[in-house]
Amino acid sequence: MNARTTHVHVEAAGDGPPLVLLHGFAMHGGLFAPLLPALVPRFRVHVVDLPGHGWSAPLATPDLASIAATIDAATAAIGEPVVVVGWSLGGQVALQWALARPDRVRRLVLVATTPSFVARDGWRSALPAETLARFGDELRVAYRLTLLRFLTLQMQGSSDGRRTLAQLRASLFDRGEPSPESLAATLDLLTTTDLRASLPAVAAPALVVAGARDTLVPLAATRALAAALAHATHTTIAGAAHAPFLSHPAPFLDALAAFVDG
Repeated sequence: MNARTTHVHVEAAGDGPPLVLLHGFAMHGGLFAPLLPALVPRFRVHVVDLPGHGWSAPLATPDLASIAATIDAATAAIGEPVVVVGWSLGGQVALQWALARPDRVRRLVLVATTPSFVARDGWRSALPAETLARFGDELRVAYRLTLLRFLTLQMQGSSDGRRTLAQLRASLFDRGEPSPESLAATLDLLTTTDLRASLPAVAAPALVVAGARDTLVPLAATRALAAALAHATHTTIAGAAHAPFLSHPAPFLDALAAFVDG
């Protein structure tokens, strides 16, 4: 069943306690499809297209607080606190949602997520700002080719990278092509966001899931994230890179089940 708001496309399926899935930069909720057969028998799964991605319209002001507030409104009919699984950028949105609405976010599963994707003073486990700036320049020149190269970077080092990369490439544009304007605005969001100071205020229990071979979000970043949260555990999926839920679904689902049931 599909539910639409002014800005956000949400698909819901399954029975059980509510689980919300938030994808990463330049992707869409359809990329979670391989997980659904395992999730829908035990959860009411709500798969979200972030604003400006997939079938969701862009926001006039796509800052992290506005994105989280829009998703909060789009899922308000759920009517009970939710477990949120946020991948990469989706993890930052999940953290912001938990900060703004602790009554709505019961638990957090933060996958390949960092409080800051960009290296800053006191935070070196991240990409140089120049790397994201160059990526933005490439997006403006040839965004389709650049996005496909970005997928390759996400799978770099994964023990099952070839299969997962083919899977991502095949489905990347299933919900249309994101506009260059939306990509540029979201990339600016990735560049400017720094959640480190806010992390101790996150009340929801969290599971931080890392890929041992992730080159975009290194293990040092996910471990620091878990250490800064008040109630967090960290798990590393051996052989995985930036999309462990796709390349290594069995250990990811095991970790998710143990955390939610714990």
